[in-house]
Amino acid sequence: MGKNLTQQRRGRGTIRFRSPSHNQIGEAKYSQVAAETSKGTVTDILHSPIHSAPILQVSFDNGNKMLMIAPEEKRVGSTVEMGANAAPEAGNVVTLANIPEGAEIFNIESKPGDGGKFVRSAGNCAKIVSKSEKEIIIMLPSKKQRAFSPSCRATIGRIAGAGRLDKPLLKAGNAHFKMQARNRYWPHVCGQSMNAVAHPHGGKRSSKKNYALIVPRSAPPGAKVGKISPRRTGKKR
Repeated sequence: MGKNLTQQRRGRGTIRFRSPSHNQIGEAKYSQVAAETSKGTVTDILHSPIHSAPILQVSFDNGNKMLMIAPEEKRVGSTVEMGANAAPEAGNVVTLANIPEGAEIFNIESKPGDGGKFVRSAGNCAKIVSKSEKEIIIMLPSKKQRAFSPSCRATIGRIAGAGRLDKPLLKAGNAHFKMQARNRYWPHVCGQSMNAVAHPHGGKRSSKKNYALIVPRSAPPGAKVGKISPRRTGKKR
């Protein structure tokens, strides 16, 4: 009998695979949609272990507080506007319908009011390609173009913290703590490289990697790993 697979161990919810949520400062997303444009002041710049970019703590005139991803050239004491009629300036949260074409934006909402889902990592930005009454075409950092609703909100500018990947990790210990902060499974080891007791694909022929790992759809949970009932295998020619 083999031992449980990694995905089975993670499903139990033990401490080893639990996210260290006590170190997290909160969600960096937009607050609820307000009818009027509100102005806020940056009170602090925070570090969040689960975000790659710095986080701004903004206090608005109406008493609300919000955590938002920090754009470039924002510091403590800077002003931030949020609303449909906010000025299209760097750092302000504006609806896509009121942002000019060619502007750099980030933290774009997928649906109006969800708080921001797209373009959230440090140093990234997207660009508005074209606009119409029904949709806004945006080019994402991957060069893929996607249509968004004109009512969705986004922050104008580029995310701060660029160049974070320029410094190498140098050793596996640094990578371990980087992955542990976000509860990422690391390192990834191929099942064929394991022993038979550790994985259904393991065994003495662990160096043989030239056969397809086809698993039927009716396989039990312990053996449903690899290519599950694939239509085809191999390199597409």
